[in-house]
Amino acid sequence: MREDRSMRTWPALLLALMVAAVVAALPAATALDGDPGGGPGGGLGGGPGGSSPPSPPADTPVPAVGRTWPVGLRPSVIRGWEPPATTYGRGHRGVDLTAAPGAPVRAVAPGRISFAGRVAGRGVVSVELNGTGDPPLRTTYEPVRATAKKGAEVAAGEVIGVLEPTGSHCPASCLHWGLRRADAYLDPLSLLPPWLLGRGPSRLLPVIGVPESGLRTVP
Repeated sequence: MREDRSMRTWPALLLALMVAAVVAALPAATALDGDPGGGPGGGLGGGPGGSSPPSPPADTPVPAVGRTWPVGLRPSVIRGWEPPATTYGRGHRGVDLTAAPGAPVRAVAPGRISFAGRVAGRGVVSVELNGTGDPPLRTTYEPVRATAKKGAEVAAGEVIGVLEPTGSHCPASCLHWGLRRADAYLDPLSLLPPWLLGRGPSRLLPVIGVPESGLRTVP
């Protein structure tokens, strides 16, 4: 009887070992909001290795390295950044900016294209920003048809794609712009310096002693 019981336990033990092996072999889940990742070992855009470097504290300031808006001159913010209370909680992990389909989408700061492809049917472009620490800050843009290739170095203001007519979660056409450091979502507007955030439309100012044809514009 002792031998029979031992033989009956072998199938259960073998099944448990097989399940553990399958779970260990599963790929890591991709990030939320269509962001494929892009840091070491992270998501679709990740490099070799199986772990990411430790992230800086959540309250680490974001350097204002942005030199342009990703679309237009001063687009309206349809919906702002709403950080979730938990990793998988409800929120808005980025900002939505007004833009027409086919509008050029630009890199807000110098960096390297870490991902350019499709995630869940939407075009996504990710850019790792130069000089922003380890792991670096990474901006994401969607729904965007990429015109830049993965691995390409881009300058601030360089066109990296065009806004697609479908795939947006806005009622009207918009660009979803995100910012991450490793697995932490951050407010992408914090990349823009005050002079860029607060810049309004140009206006004419009268200058005493200068004819009307010589009026100048100021930002």
